Amino acid sequence: MSHTVTIKTEIRDAGAVRAACQRLHLPPPTEGTHELYSSHATGLGVELPEWRYPAVCNLATGQVQYDNFKGRWGEQKHLDAFLQAYAVEKSKVEARRNGHQVTEVPLSDGSIKLTINVGGGAA
Repeated sequence: MSHTVTIKTEIRDAGAVRAACQRLHLPPPTEGTHELYSSHATGLGVELPEWRYPAVCNLATGQVQYDNFKGRWGEQKHLDAFLQAYAVEKSKVEARRNGHQVTEVPLSDGSIKLTINVGGGAA
């Protein structure tokens, strides 16, 4: 039986953040307090391509703080790609932790299909 799932991503796993950065060929995230335009944010700072300020992942709240000035200081597509990569990496970690096999297929529209084999079938 097949199931389609939509996930609202909360960033709570430092290992999955690192894996997402590696997957996207980004510098490793840095822990600390990071400067945004008119404020500071504490957490794991992720340097996205051509962004003036980092996206900062607060693992305690699951939220990402950033200032891209409505796309003028960084394109939203880069943050979206990071969130997608994080969701894929976190899903793979959790599936494998529970003894399931995972296969990943990139789709032509940019989305990613994960198939998680549970026991004798796919979930």
